[in-house]
Amino acid sequence: MVRLRVGFLLIAMVLSFFCARLVQLQGVDPGSYAVRAAAEGAVRVPLVAERGDILDRNGVPLADSIKGKMVIADPALTADEAPELARLLSERLSIDYFRTLTALRGRKEGSRYEYVARRVPSTLATDTLAELDDAGFEGISLQDDPIRDYPAGDVAANLLGYMGTDEPLGGFERTFDEQLAGVDGEATWQSNSGKGVRIPLRESTLRAARNGAALRTTLDRDLQWFTQRVLAQAVQQYRAESGAAVVMDTRTGEILALADVPTFDANEPTDADEDDLGSRALNDTYEPGSVQKVLTAASLIDAGKAFPRQRFKVPPNLARQDRVIGDWFDHGTIRLTLAGIIAKSSNIGTVLAADAFSPVQLVEYLQRFGLGRTTDIGVRGETPGILTPGEAMTSQTKDRVAFGQSLSVNVVQMAAAVNTIANGGVRVSPSVIAGSAVTDDGTTVGTDVATRTRVVSRQAARATARMMEKVVDPEDGVAPGAQVPGYLVAGKTGTAQRVAPDGIGYDGSTTVSFGGFAPADDARFTVYVVVHAPRVDGGGGSIAGPVFSRIMGYVLGRYGVEPTDGPPSRLPVEW
Repeated sequence: MVRLRVGFLLIAMVLSFFCARLVQLQGVDPGSYAVRAAAEGAVRVPLVAERGDILDRNGVPLADSIKGKMVIADPALTADEAPELARLLSERLSIDYFRTLTALRGRKEGSRYEYVARRVPSTLATDTLAELDDAGFEGISLQDDPIRDYPAGDVAANLLGYMGTDEPLGGFERTFDEQLAGVDGEATWQSNSGKGVRIPLRESTLRAARNGAALRTTLDRDLQWFTQRVLAQAVQQYRAESGAAVVMDTRTGEILALADVPTFDANEPTDADEDDLGSRALNDTYEPGSVQKVLTAASLIDAGKAFPRQRFKVPPNLARQDRVIGDWFDHGTIRLTLAGIIAKSSNIGTVLAADAFSPVQLVEYLQRFGLGRTTDIGVRGETPGILTPGEAMTSQTKDRVAFGQSLSVNVVQMAAAVNTIANGGVRVSPSVIAGSAVTDDGTTVGTDVATRTRVVSRQAARATARMMEKVVDPEDGVAPGAQVPGYLVAGKTGTAQRVAPDGIGYDGSTTVSFGGFAPADDARFTVYVVVHAPRVDGGGGSIAGPVFSRIMGYVLGRYGVEPTDGPPSRLPVEW
């Protein structure tokens, strides 16, 4: 009897324990236990968003996404055979063996989903999976993972930038990442604990990926390709250190081509020198040299302090303070008009003309042309250049600034300044983004927010353009090689000493350049070419001028611009 009572008591205690546990599971805290139960068999799969395309002005992709695969491991199925499987995968996909081994074994306890490789070409991934299946391996699967592709290789690579494994590492890819990237989604479903097989009719969730938006640029892919090739030929021919070229729509400020040499293939950025990955045209500064003279001349004419036929006696050298200013060519005392000073590119004549300006007056005009500040076209690391404030500028510095030394600019900045003269004295802020887009620092850029600012009068701009025509005149000018057959061309050469790497003095090399527009009497395009440190004798006319001619001739033909048949400038250069 006692045994029976003890037995009933034990049974009652066990039943009480189960009842209490049941109450806890179903009444007190059912949610947390359900979540834990579900989590043990849950598989969460990220759904990768497709990155938005970067397009040229005609909708042609400069950067897009092609089909790729992500190789995924289920450690519950791969851990036991991880060493052999890691060997096969690392050899087939050219990935690190030890990282692969860690993924196959699971980076954290209980993991059912581990990345093995990202952005693997679809064919390679599919063939690899088939080989593993044939060999009897389980637990490896594939998932869509688009690969960033640059169809034209190095075309505009310095602007586009490039992608790392999981993040953008330069150029537009990084600057406009928020727009391009999109938002990844996620799928969650229940699996059995052993084989990782999805359990039918069990709860699942899906948060779809939101693909990135396209970014349209103002670039013309074919023109960009041509500009890069012509510039690269010149850099190679003249054994130069580097070069840059810009093609602008005179009326809108849109940049149709922006070339940097050396450049790189955006599909293979690790093969490039680090110095070649950015845009020298915007990130590097240089002294512009004599192209600056047309800004000085236009400013003087606008202020009523000079005119194209104004006469100057230009001595063989000019003593100023403790410095002597000379010209690039030897001469005695010569008689030049202001037009002749521009045509012959006389430093001395420019300084004599600029004596009508105070430093403050000159700097105020140059600032209106856009010097001393960034163009803000949407390229990271753009330099504003250096322009000493007028109040702090000595008369000696003003003399040098007037003909293009003792100040620094970037290539796009200077192209936009020359374009101001082409556009009848109105500066249109340059744009490389069509419409508008927001940069990673919150700045809105693009053609929709471009500004127009009157810098000099239409009459002053026109008078300056007529003087610039004489620069390419075969009898009076220094750059007949910049002519474009059938068209009136206005332009200006530039040759400047290069500042030494330590910033003290000059290093003995030069920067040569040519900036101009055509047709000269009804400008449609502005082209500016810069070649740094050529290792041959020559200046802006002989080195950069022919590059200008080829690019300008191509763009005029490409866009069907008819010759104007206007009469050439007949301004006198001597008196």
